[in-house]
Amino acid sequence: MDLTASHYLYGGFTLLIIYAMIRRKSIVMPALLGTFIIGIVHTGSLIKGFTAIFQANMTAATELFNIFLIITFMLALLHALRDLGSDRLMVRPISRFMRNGHLSFFILIGVTYVISLFFWPTPAVPLICALLVPAAARAGLPPMLAAVAVALAGQGMALSSDYIVQVAPALSAKTAGTSVTEVADVGLVLSLITGFVAIGAAYIFYRKEIRKPNDELNEIAVKQLEIPAETKHAAKSRHVEKWRRLFAILVPLSLLTIVGYMLVQKFSSGRMSGFEGGDGAAFIGGAAVILLLLASLSYGKSHALDYVSNHITEGFVFAFKAMGPVIPIAGFFFLGSGDYAGVILGIEKNVPSLLFDLAGAAQAYLPGGTIVAAFGILLIGIITGLDGSGFSGLPLTGALAQSLQIGDFDTSVLAAIGQMGAIWTGGGTIIAWSSLIAIAGFCGVSAVDLARKNFIPVMLGLIASTIAAILLFT
Repeated sequence: MDLTASHYLYGGFTLLIIYAMIRRKSIVMPALLGTFIIGIVHTGSLIKGFTAIFQANMTAATELFNIFLIITFMLALLHALRDLGSDRLMVRPISRFMRNGHLSFFILIGVTYVISLFFWPTPAVPLICALLVPAAARAGLPPMLAAVAVALAGQGMALSSDYIVQVAPALSAKTAGTSVTEVADVGLVLSLITGFVAIGAAYIFYRKEIRKPNDELNEIAVKQLEIPAETKHAAKSRHVEKWRRLFAILVPLSLLTIVGYMLVQKFSSGRMSGFEGGDGAAFIGGAAVILLLLASLSYGKSHALDYVSNHITEGFVFAFKAMGPVIPIAGFFFLGSGDYAGVILGIEKNVPSLLFDLAGAAQAYLPGGTIVAAFGILLIGIITGLDGSGFSGLPLTGALAQSLQIGDFDTSVLAAIGQMGAIWTGGGTIIAWSSLIAIAGFCGVSAVDLARKNFIPVMLGLIASTIAAILLFT
């Protein structure tokens, strides 16, 4: 197919978006403007240029709204647990096992990973840092290394796969035109390889900084932490104490049971048996709603109706703050796909595949091979993560994964590689203007120094997982 003015405009705006990401600027404006101008040029109608903006955002919102719902329900459940004080009770006994700094480092990693898989790292970080980091510091783990452990396990390893909530693989899969389950499965493998290498490298590099449990500097470190080790909860009645303990056991047990059931179904039959793609996240989200209702009834009784409403609202607010800017960005990259361009542009015949056509034309001038494709999309993912989001670049890496048809590389594998680069970078491990700031603040360390501490281990992990993807999936 011959390239048209629409193709060149789409390519130009894509490069502009990448440049804005490198400069750490918002890319919502060029995404909206690009959709508008391409709509006018391709259809020859100013009216359809206006409607293209709305249709692109409407298409993206329709395709991605399930993501908003799962975030809302999981956050609402976490808020209900905070009312009861069950969230703190769930992790408090773990501090007893922090007998030295080395053990504390790996306990922090394990707890952060598990909690972040279910509730995302952003809401999980305050809980972990409030209860476990002071205990780890008292055992000899410097706050800086505690921050490294939390960042690599939560913002990196857990968020990059996002295997439970499946926001990241859903974003990647939508524009890649592939299965969410396939991207999630490959992403889980790559995230674990990246995480194990990064965490192992960090421990080897920095283990000499860990102090003995009886070192006098430990108490000084605890005092410097801004979050106290124990925080009193507002609820004081006896009936709340009873339910607090029950839900501290019931919630993690219920969620782990659900995940265990899904995994058994998957490995016993080779498929998810009714939990394909977003259905698995929907199953967990529905269970979260029931747990939310029970927790709200236990805490408020006659006020439970108001509590549930408030928690759902808080969850939606968080979801739209976190994912709202992704909608116009995803809309622009949906425009580049032949599966959605017809609806967005309001045409039924000769529907263009702008990004696919551009990638096909560019491949004639690029060196071939799976290595170039794998590390190329990893680099693009890292670049898109420089905006400090991690998620805003996933529509781009997913769309490029669909466009790059090289060798035996499956689209879902390329999408997962791009996802690793974007989230390990922008999700909050190696750039100081991301959510890494929250971890640094809670641990009382410099965000810039923390990013520097993470940089080499994370890059080693990403290189290792990309090589593993080439060896395992081609």
